[in-house]
Amino acid sequence: MTVVLTICGTMLAVAALLCTARLIKGPTLADRVFALDALLIVVVIAIGVWTATTGRGTYIEALLVIALVAFIGTTTVARFIERRGDT
Repeated sequence: MTVVLTICGTMLAVAALLCTARLIKGPTLADRVFALDALLIVVVIAIGVWTATTGRGTYIEALLVIALVAFIGTTTVARFIERRGDT
């Protein structure tokens, strides 16, 4: 089980670093929004892995809140970009 958790943690850390790099470097607003959404998905997955590891259900609420905030934020910014006409 420890090997699986190490592999999952390593892959999530690499994914978070790549998302952060795109968030900083992204030439357009759409790239940055996509990178932030992907980063929030990585955080949700990390919380899910942590919840499965500990066996406690106390982190499920945080997982749901972060997922909802990510979804609402992404759709709001997508509407803003669509109305502004920036691609």
